[in-house]
Amino acid sequence: MIDEAIPVLREDPVMAELIEQHDPYVEQDWDEFERLCISIINQQLSTASATAVRERVFELFRGEVTPEAVLEAEDEALLAAGLSRSKVEYMRNAARAFQENDFTREGLAEYSNEEVVDRLTEIKGIGPWTARMFLLFVLERPDVLPLGDLAIRRGIEQLYGNGQEPGEMTRAEMREIAEAWRPYRSVATRYIWAEYESAD
Repeated sequence: MIDEAIPVLREDPVMAELIEQHDPYVEQDWDEFERLCISIINQQLSTASATAVRERVFELFRGEVTPEAVLEAEDEALLAAGLSRSKVEYMRNAARAFQENDFTREGLAEYSNEEVVDRLTEIKGIGPWTARMFLLFVLERPDVLPLGDLAIRRGIEQLYGNGQEPGEMTRAEMREIAEAWRPYRSVATRYIWAEYESAD
């Protein structure tokens, strides 16, 4: 996908500059369940805080974060790793859902993006933001634009806002900017994240 996306994205001068500066595809090889747990951990946390909690949780499981391990873990251990009580519940809900359904890339291959979001958001604790992170990072769907993510909105504002104050650019304006990235808005999103986090 990245090889096909780069020529399209380079037509946007801002994106062309980001492509020269960042490699947003350097990432650990997490499986589907691990990635969903990471998205749950990341909910409403800064990048630094989320990374610290994730590392402690993964250390607790010795790097093997499976539905069975999450369901067997003691609440106290998960809380001590930095999870809130609600996130412990959400991870357990996700674990049960993974035991009962096939949420692998292969299992969801025939589902549209919106159908995947609908299935995932039936799990208590998985909202539209977390479901779209799953589309992006796990299923690697090519054309996801997660404007529910504050970092993406701020990143677009900083790169394309022409000096506008944060919050002045509307989501409709952001979608209009992103039209130039179709059908690879997911790839563009990763570059915007990389730029936003590097400036953090």
